[in-house]
Order: sequence, then C-alpha cells, then structure tokens
Amino acid sequence: MSHRPLVSIGAALSLVMICAPAARSAPVARTATYAPDEIVVSYAPDTPAGARAKLARLVNGVELPALAPHTRVLRLTRTTTVARALARLRRQPDVRWAVPDYIAHAAGAGTATPFIPNNPGDTHTPGGWTQLQWNFVGQFGVNAPQAWGNLISEHANGGHGVIVAVLDTGIAYRNVGRYRRSPGFYPYQFVKGFDFVHPSAYPIDHNGHGTFVAGEIAEATNNGIGLTGLAYGARLMPVQVLDSQGEGEASTIAKGVMFAVKHGAQVINLSLEFSPGVNATDIPELIEALSFAHRRGVVVVAAAGNEGRAAIAYPAHAPDVIAVGASTEDGCLADYSNFGGGLTLVAPGGGADADLPNDPNCHPEGPAGRDIFQETFTESPPRSFGLPSGYEGTSMATPEVAATAALIIASGVLGHHPTPSAVLARLTATATPVGGPDSSLYGAGLLNAATATAPTGAGA
Repeated sequence: MSHRPLVSIGAALSLVMICAPAARSAPVARTATYAPDEIVVSYAPDTPAGARAKLARLVNGVELPALAPHTRVLRLTRTTTVARALARLRRQPDVRWAVPDYIAHAAGAGTATPFIPNNPGDTHTPGGWTQLQWNFVGQFGVNAPQAWGNLISEHANGGHGVIVAVLDTGIAYRNVGRYRRSPGFYPYQFVKGFDFVHPSAYPIDHNGHGTFVAGEIAEATNNGIGLTGLAYGARLMPVQVLDSQGEGEASTIAKGVMFAVKHGAQVINLSLEFSPGVNATDIPELIEALSFAHRRGVVVVAAAGNEGRAAIAYPAHAPDVIAVGASTEDGCLADYSNFGGGLTLVAPGGGADADLPNDPNCHPEGPAGRDIFQETFTESPPRSFGLPSGYEGTSMATPEVAATAALIIASGVLGHHPTPSAVLARLTATATPVGGPDSSLYGAGLLNAATATAPTGAGA
C-alpha cells in the first residue's frame, strides 16, 4: 500500500506522502563513484553475438553500441545492481574482465571529491545505501555525494550548524515510556521541540511519517548503520502538529511555525497539504505565521500536494514558501504530483510516471519507479524500526529541498546568514532542466544539491 495520506479539511490538514551527530564531524571518505546502471565488459576474442546477448540477459542488461572490438557497455535494469552483475559476469569463461563504469570529474582547481558514506542500507556492505537511495545518488537523484564533497572541501560537514524544524507527526527522537528512538538518529542531534497536538514537551511520533521525513533531512551518516541523511549533521527540531492519523488544524500548524521561528529554526519543513479548495483566506492564521517566518529570515519549504492537479496546495502556495513537486526514478513528473503556477521546483518523490507524451523521460506504460526509503518504525507503538516500502509523494520530495537549503546555509556559498530569498534564488538557478517541451510543469527543474552547494554554483 502506498503511504499517501492526503489533507482532510474541515479545519484539518494532513501529510503529503503518497503515504549525524550534531556536534561531531563525520570522517571524510574519498571513494570513487561510478554509474549506478552501467558496467563495462570485455569478452574473449571471437565470442559470438548470440553468446554476448545471453550474457547480457544473465544480468538483465542491454548491450549498447560497441566501445571496442571485444568491449561493450551494458545498461542494467532497476532489478540488477552493479555489484550483482559484476559478480555473475566475472564467473563466465567468455568474459575477460568486467568493471563498473567509473565517473571522472574535471580536474580544475577547487573540484571537490564526492563523499560516499559507509552506511550499508539493506546490505551488509559499506556504501550499500547507494543501491537503495536512488533519490540521493541515481541518475535523476539530487547528486548528494558531490554536494557532501563540496562542503567537505570547504571544511564543513553536511548541515552542521543549521537547525531544521520538522513540523509533522513528531519524530522518534528519544526513549519515552513504550516509545523508542530510531536507530537512525543520535540522541544529541535534536534541539528542544514541542507537541502541539497533545500539549507536551515530548513530540514523539505515533505515525512514522515525521520520523521518515526527519531521516531524509538529517539521519546519522557514515556511522555504518542504515541509510544516509542529506543534511547530516544538522540539528533537528521536532514539532508535532499532526496527530497519529496525520491530520492537524491550521491553527495548530500556525502555532508550530511560530514556535520554530522563535526557537531558532533556520529552515522549516512542511510535508503536509490542505485539501483542494482551501485558499489563503480560509487559513489566515497560518498565512500570517508563514509571513512572520519569512520576515525573520527562516526558509520555509512545503509539499505541492498529491492530487495530480494543475494547482498547488496550501501552505505551499502561500507567498514566500518554496513549493516542491515530486519526480520519479525516470526523471519524470510523478503521476500524483501537483504542478502549475506557483511550483518552485521538483525533487525525487518516487512512484509512477505521469502521462506526458512530450517528455522523453516519462514512461507511464512501464513499471512504476521505486519508492523512497528511509529509516522509520514498522509497528505502532514504535519499538521496531526498518526501511519499509510504500513511501512516495511530495512529502518525500519536500525534505530533500529543505535539507539542500540547510546545506546551502552551512556551506557559506551565500555568506553566513543568507536570506530566504537568496536561498530560493540559489535553488532555482542551480536546478537541472528536465521535461523537454513540458519543462514548465517542473517549475525551475529538478533539485541538484551539488550545483546548489558548489562554490560557483556550476557544480562538478
């Protein structure tokens, strides 16, 4: 089942999911990177074309035009990893050698080395997270390794020094009663939050959505456990504004925004939406709180919504809020993602491609792309944690943009205290163009964390 809780408004709002230690530095890793869906194979002389085709099928690959007389590049499908394909081919007598298709980078001054953390994902291999978190490292991901390398080259570690408020269902951030902290977090990477649903100092997640979103932003990274967080090292502020069903009133959200601003948040993540038909005049208390956040220099990022409509949902449609749509593993607009005027940009949200005949990246007739994966609990109350499937939506795209905003701030590329408008301009100016003739459906394009954090904005 896809986790796609939508907004239900009488006066309520809901999730938009189509559902590092703060004080310590992660060790720098200088690991080579390679194309996630290609390998290079050299066959023994006189290996017939039929035998080569059979070997390609063995690894669910497609042979591309000849690279040399006995050498071919194989394009792999989503169902086969580079490591698995190499292991199979290297055992075949007709294969002289098989290697990943390694990626080089321009050797100009200041070029940063990508950082590949040692998190194993769902494998037992250091760096295995790359096989699952396509949204961070895949062809149409946000290019996280290069972004991390950019910051490391400037002696910064991820989002270190930046506070990101997650206004959601809470976060599994500490052990309280029968609830447990997610193994994806360190206990000291959080700042004081609040539960506005059942007024309490302990905004503990009873749903799983908030923990997932927080993990995308700042799950502990390079600690040999689970997956990675895009702005690892950032401090997280858990602010519970949605209940265990993923619903909350506009007034509650407004209180959460005001709390986050007054308690030092520099970025606010809102992976939630109101139902279609709810306009700014219906939620004036929230619109005023968002305006207050902007005036106080806080970057606010919100989900565009999951109805597949040519209209952006509130609060993403509010002035000065970064509105985030969702893209798929193919680099297409997701079939559920809202689009149209007011959309700022898109980021990976997973799921099926929209039916856009003019977009060369859209293949709605093919299998749906993969979901987004992150550590969250797998039972309620949360005592067991894992990497569940079924999470896709603009809820999953939004924290990638919030995390990149934190990386921009931490990197110093816009100075020590960039304004929300400056961060917005950076995100849009460095987005990757997608969509072909349908590019207007994607706002400024696809989020690119690497170009957004590069010293010149040109990326690597």
